[in-house]
Amino acid sequence: MSSKEYGEGSSSSPPTTATTPSRYESQKRRDWNTFGQYLKNQRPPVALSQCNFNHVLEFLRYLDQFGKTKVHVQGCMFYGQPEPPAPCTCPLKQAWGSLDALIGRLRAAYEENGGSPESNPFASASIRVYLREVRECQAKARGIPYKKKKKSNKANNNTNLLVDDSTNNTSSSSIMHFSTP
Repeated sequence: MSSKEYGEGSSSSPPTTATTPSRYESQKRRDWNTFGQYLKNQRPPVALSQCNFNHVLEFLRYLDQFGKTKVHVQGCMFYGQPEPPAPCTCPLKQAWGSLDALIGRLRAAYEENGGSPESNPFASASIRVYLREVRECQAKARGIPYKKKKKSNKANNNTNLLVDDSTNNTSSSSIMHFSTP
């Protein structure tokens, strides 16, 4: 074994196999570092121990400027159309799914970095409400109600159960749609 194989100055034993972090772990670390940098750039800077759900909401709104999803405003002639025929001046925002995944990664990273689950600002009810409002707003702007898939029982002939979570009606019950694969 040459020293070039394991790098100069290494012992003759092979190195321990350092596993490459998964794509999820890498993204989680990048997201955590980005959020930390965001807090440091606030005037005055915010210590992570002082961070609360309001800082998280501000961060999510800040990220909208980097979004790539066209979200039609109510006055737009294409509001409610899933495939508009022409361009418009409506803003680009972060897609709901991207924000939801981001919050999931930051919620996990917070606890992995010593934060307690009870004080996790990413797990706040206010964050869940914000994400639900973004989801509903984006679904209405595209004219497509959000449908959440429920896991079905194998004994049910593999029928998928879809629950319509749109807020088009004022009743509190959900409309269920059954479809077969």
